[in-house]
Amino acid sequence: MSPVPPPGWEERAARAVERGRRFDQWIPGILLDSPLSRVGYLAGTAFGFLWGSLWSTGRVERRAGLWVFRGMPEVTFGRGGVCVGGCFLTGSGRIDDRLLAHEATHREQWRRYGMLMPLLYLLAGRNPLANRFEIEAGLADGRYIPRS
Repeated sequence: MSPVPPPGWEERAARAVERGRRFDQWIPGILLDSPLSRVGYLAGTAFGFLWGSLWSTGRVERRAGLWVFRGMPEVTFGRGGVCVGGCFLTGSGRIDDRLLAHEATHREQWRRYGMLMPLLYLLAGRNPLANRFEIEAGLADGRYIPRS
């Protein structure tokens, strides 16, 4: 079950997304949605594929445009799973269409930001209610807040 978010989280989340969009204006255009960011996305996907191939003990399948590596040991990914390029690395939990939609949004973020994605995600912070990338991917779909 998803935790109940604290009061006022929606306003703080909206500010986090707006702050991130303002920050994007300072990133040179050649680094966003460009051939250079595509190379970063492909490098991230290659790393995710290698990491998943080394650690996955479950099925590997193609779903929602993602390579899904299941059965990963918990020490090899964060939270309930992690998207690296076009790969979703996760344990043995249930994967439904809404979670895959959330992860597919992260895949698109990787395509936009390329190798800037890990740094920008780190700067956005570990709190998913204040992390622009998690907010944009859908907090309910990512199981950070209860689904309605």
